[in-house]
Amino acid sequence: MLKVFLVEDETIIREGLRDIIPWQQYGYTLVGDAGDGEQALPMIRELSPDVLITDIKMPFMDGLALSSLVSRELPNTKIIIISGYDDFEYARQAIRIGVEQYLLKPITKTMLIRTLNEVREKIESEREQENYLNKFRSEMQEYEQFSRRRFFEQVVTGQLTVEGIYERAAKLNIPIHAQSYNLVLYSVNGINDSTTAGGANADIAMRVRDRLSQFYMMYPEYLLFRWNLLTCAVLIKGDRTQIDALTDRCVEVIRAQAEPYEAKVEWFVAVGEKTERLSMLPACFEELSHTYSYRHLMSGRHILTKENTGGFMEQEDESHLKNIDMAKLDPGIVRGFLQSGLVEELEDFVEEYVGGLYDATGSKMFCQYLILNVRFTVIAFLESLGLAQESFLDELPGVQMAGLAAVTHEELKTYIRDMLQKALELRESKSRSQSRDMIRQAAAYIEEHYTEDTLSLKEVANYTNVSANYFSAVFSQEMRQTFVEYLTKKRMDRAKELLRQTDKRSAEIAAEVGYKDPHYFSFVFRKTQGCTPRDYRTRRR
Repeated sequence: MLKVFLVEDETIIREGLRDIIPWQQYGYTLVGDAGDGEQALPMIRELSPDVLITDIKMPFMDGLALSSLVSRELPNTKIIIISGYDDFEYARQAIRIGVEQYLLKPITKTMLIRTLNEVREKIESEREQENYLNKFRSEMQEYEQFSRRRFFEQVVTGQLTVEGIYERAAKLNIPIHAQSYNLVLYSVNGINDSTTAGGANADIAMRVRDRLSQFYMMYPEYLLFRWNLLTCAVLIKGDRTQIDALTDRCVEVIRAQAEPYEAKVEWFVAVGEKTERLSMLPACFEELSHTYSYRHLMSGRHILTKENTGGFMEQEDESHLKNIDMAKLDPGIVRGFLQSGLVEELEDFVEEYVGGLYDATGSKMFCQYLILNVRFTVIAFLESLGLAQESFLDELPGVQMAGLAAVTHEELKTYIRDMLQKALELRESKSRSQSRDMIRQAAAYIEEHYTEDTLSLKEVANYTNVSANYFSAVFSQEMRQTFVEYLTKKRMDRAKELLRQTDKRSAEIAAEVGYKDPHYFSFVFRKTQGCTPRDYRTRRR
């Protein structure tokens, strides 16, 4: 039922209107009435009626003044003015305020009922459209996240000018302007399953990531983006005096959420250096990426900064063969890099891994040990991916052990870099193959079921035996569009085909392409195609 409030200073007319209309029969509930605008206003503010019926000439506060206040404070309230004055100036002011109807006295029951019906239909239509818009926005939210990720990539890789950043941010409704900025990279992944879709601890890691996402989305100072399959980025913005505190809070939230699950999840945070210029973000991100790459070498340290990683190599340069910290030669360091490291991080990793043992690499025995250690770790890792040795051994760089006495520091780094690079290429090839197989399965399933209105991302993810979050990330990465975009396009393409080739009604076509509600189908069609189904059919014919 719609709520209606009545304001009329003439008691006989007010009571007549109040009692003569069977309000409920026409979808209304009369929630209150008053004799003038001043008396009515606090009641209207409290009751928030859907419709206000008010006389135009009243003592204390007239109908135009009341309507102006209500229109400003309660913009969704429809206003019907009744007046005994056939004066154009009154009507002009009412139009300027946004009054829905302007009725002249005497008001008949038939006239008022007809007006109430028209207003009710308009309210219902607007609410239906608003519901459709909210549903559409909810469905397209995944697409918006994909667009945000692309925007972030363009910002931190220097593909956009400052003017371009502002223009693109405005289109995506991202409030980017601030006095100061900082960047944070973080990852939270289930232990032993960073290269797979599932795993014993994947669900815990996913819950932690979801809680972090919910937190950052609540505060405008934090702009959350997905950087890659395993890593998220936070662009922090604020006043110069607040940026350090905002950065500390960002890091503390990650630590508080992830630390209780340290036995089950692996987590890292890399903190950037603040800047007051958007144009400096690419340089800041390059330095941040370098800092983030230390997570492979400093697995015991979860929070990484330029300060606490900058001295890592210098400290190791002072070591000698007899006091090498064997923890630095733990195969787990190389294996960890192979599991989650990126090709872009390879140079930094090798430089720090081998460079940190510089003095020791003058020993033939140590060089042999280091090379064999890396080689065996690589072979074990590739076998863990399900690759047979004969399928990759010939592709790994070879080395003559007899000649290692003369190997230089640079040659050692080159060998290890080539070995790891080939392993990463094989990992990515295997991952792409698995992803393509998964996407092929998903596409076939969507093709078979896209006409069902219940089809969802979660259903397709379950079919491909992966989590919904993982499926969403891989799908958008491989297809360069989100699941919802893909599904909507498929449904719209089929709908257009049916509109061109058949005489079926819009409601029939809606049901045939997976929309239970024909009105929502028309809404989505208009949003995505720029015209109604009827207009599309007319133009195509």
